[in-house]
Amino acid sequence: MLRVAIGGDHAGFEYKKAILNYLQEQNYDTADFGPYKPESFDYPDSVHPLATAIEAGKYDFGILICGSGNGVCMTANHHQGIRAGLVWNTEIAELIRLHNDANIICLPARFIDLELAIDCVKTFLKTEFEGGRHQRRVDKIAC
Repeated sequence: MLRVAIGGDHAGFEYKKAILNYLQEQNYDTADFGPYKPESFDYPDSVHPLATAIEAGKYDFGILICGSGNGVCMTANHHQGIRAGLVWNTEIAELIRLHNDANIICLPARFIDLELAIDCVKTFLKTEFEGGRHQRRVDKIAC
């Protein structure tokens, strides 16, 4: 069973709740890193603990959601063991797994609808890393 952590900020709060509900309905092992209410919330307070937990092997994948998806993505990618990708359609969700072995998907709640966000998560979680020539490139990402 895949272990999936989810977090973000206040702009992604409603999407986070809905996606977490979807994951639990699908029997994923989940963890919620906040926010836990819709009031203003600083995304690094969710992203850093989530990324650290993935680096430690506690979770297989992460889902991060903020208004543009950029803040959570930039923050997550400061962690050496993280490959986070900004996604706005299912094709990109597939490619960040297939070619980049991404372990975190970042979603822009203010720019895609909830149904598309869930479809992106589905695609991300079902897609396997292709390896091969892409492995060489992924091996060069960390500093």
